[in-house]
Amino acid sequence: MAKKLESNFINMVAVLFSISLISSAGVGYVYTLTKGPIEKAAEEKQQAAISNVLPGEFDNNPAAEKWTKDIDGGILEFYPAKRNGESIGTAVKTFSNNGFNGYIEIMVGFNPDGSINDYSALVNKETPGLGSKMNFWFRENNPGSVKGKNPGTTGLKVSKDGGDVDAITAATISSRAFLDALNRAASALNGTDATSGATQQNNKQ
Repeated sequence: MAKKLESNFINMVAVLFSISLISSAGVGYVYTLTKGPIEKAAEEKQQAAISNVLPGEFDNNPAAEKWTKDIDGGILEFYPAKRNGESIGTAVKTFSNNGFNGYIEIMVGFNPDGSINDYSALVNKETPGLGSKMNFWFRENNPGSVKGKNPGTTGLKVSKDGGDVDAITAATISSRAFLDALNRAASALNGTDATSGATQQNNKQ
């Protein structure tokens, strides 16, 4: 009886091992199969974001000339755009950890003079209907438009903090975080220390 139980146990272990081996192989195969398309889709999305925020068409490959900078515990990515060898602007993937729900990430395009051309919100977990309005609130012809503004050495701030950018209605924290990301990108690009527009606050949206 003991030998029979031992034999059954060994068989069960063998079957479970075989199932685990087959499952692992299946997962590995699926990963290999989908890795390429996923990476390609992510690359295309990022390339589209770069193109959307830059002023005009470029004839170089900004991604191939990318450079990075470690700052405030994160990494900023810089994508220089050129036409006929001349700079037409730089796209910067930047971030802030000060959003109402934490981390946000945006791609912002700067003109050669340091002014803002456009932006695209890449990662945004802000409150739907409030902070999530950053996807469009700061664009041209909208209430808080930052187009043409130059963070310079002082940075951009919401009007509540003495600045000239209208915050998203009932979402001041998210607005400060958005400007924090912009200012971080501008100061890193210019090699200056722009004052952050995202002072830590305990206020609610």
